[in-house]
Amino acid sequence: MVLSKAVSESDMSVHSTFASRYVRSSLPRYRMPENSIPKEAAYQIINDELMLDGNPRLNLASFVTTWMEPECDKLIMAAINKNYVDMDEYPVTTELQNRCVNMIAHLFNAPLGESETAVGVGTVGSSEAIMLAGLAFKRRWQNKRRAEGKPFDKPNIVTGANVQVCWEKFARYFEVELREVKLRDGYYVMDPEKAVEMVDENTICVAAILGSTLNGEFEDVKLLNDLLEVKNGETGWGTPIHVDAASGGFIAPFLYPELEWDFRLPWVKSINVSGHKYGLVYAGIGWCIWRSKEDLPEELIFHINYLGADQPTFTLNFSKGSSQVIAQYYQLIRHGFEGYRNIMENCHENAMVLKEGLEKTGRFNIVSKDEGVPLVAFSLKDRSRHDEFEISDMLRRFGWIVPAYTMPADAQHVTVLRVVIREEFSRTLAERLVLDIEKVMYQLDALPSRIPPPPPPAQLVRKKSELETQRSVTEAWKKFVLAKKTNGVC
Repeated sequence: MVLSKAVSESDMSVHSTFASRYVRSSLPRYRMPENSIPKEAAYQIINDELMLDGNPRLNLASFVTTWMEPECDKLIMAAINKNYVDMDEYPVTTELQNRCVNMIAHLFNAPLGESETAVGVGTVGSSEAIMLAGLAFKRRWQNKRRAEGKPFDKPNIVTGANVQVCWEKFARYFEVELREVKLRDGYYVMDPEKAVEMVDENTICVAAILGSTLNGEFEDVKLLNDLLEVKNGETGWGTPIHVDAASGGFIAPFLYPELEWDFRLPWVKSINVSGHKYGLVYAGIGWCIWRSKEDLPEELIFHINYLGADQPTFTLNFSKGSSQVIAQYYQLIRHGFEGYRNIMENCHENAMVLKEGLEKTGRFNIVSKDEGVPLVAFSLKDRSRHDEFEISDMLRRFGWIVPAYTMPADAQHVTVLRVVIREEFSRTLAERLVLDIEKVMYQLDALPSRIPPPPPPAQLVRKKSELETQRSVTEAWKKFVLAKKTNGVC
């Protein structure tokens, strides 16, 4: 990045009062310092700056886990120097990953035999998992089209306009047309019927979202499957489904076990889930699970042996830490099905406390659904004087980070605030947040409006213009008559 010459000297250096007992001169901000400094000074300088970051526990914008038990923290630190990709050197870590893959596959009702192992991989997050799933769909579609002697250069993928940005990245990076089903008032997820209408012979898959980022709602994967069953029967295209369960994959099995969204549906061929969201692990772990070996083309799997034994790998990156894999295994065996269910039920109950508290104020419309990710998305009933962005900004004064954003097309006129309820967000915090929101609303009521008044209707503007023109003509005529009288003409 090129810095402006106008940048002040203080902007070019880093200071620390407490570190000055070790370091008397300032450190350059954008260049490596010439000399070493004591470790105590380096720690103090960085620690001082990080104090200005927000409190992760109060970051209600994020779905990502911000607290784990101390025992798991110890396991993470003990493995912080292990490179996961070196499977021959760290075979136990590899085994733990394989156990996680199989546990998650069974959780998602993968059709596995008694001795059959699941097909899946640990990833850095759901973004990488989505890239891998998309590549598998694209390659399978290309192979099928090539075998049929048909063109295979114009693949597309069908999603809702509410998808996370990683789907746009996949489409752009790997040259796949992204077809988005637009949203509409009161319906902020993909409409399965409209999605299937957009499917053609070049569609590599339809991506359904189990837990929309916008309002936490689950899309109707069952209806999508049934509609594709009919269309695939009529066309022979065999268009599959990928379920982006980044947020909902560790929620639905425990809160809504009867909901059919996973491998119980025959056209669902792969599922991704974020271990670092409701999988209860710190940021940096995701999972991609395939229905069967046939759904993951063999040519995408690389085999290497320069780290020791033969190692199959299907990832976008190479080196990565082992800590998050180990942490995921800890959470799965520590909590078990019962523990995860209790945690998700508690999150849902706290979300209901927050929702009911907001409803009692009479100031907000609730946009989120009771069935879905435990979050509360809400918007102002009256936006004539203030908007949701002002509320978000003022809540920061109380330490809360609550995002405000507009919906995608064709619902971009709708603005919402969103509070994500994670494991560590207690009922007490929910009640405190409602009180602070009420304080913010009281303060906003006392402030002048920042919303400009709406423009008058066109007919009023036209009438006002006509009156002003008539008034101008009348004044000009009066001046003309007065001038004539003064000169004795009249």
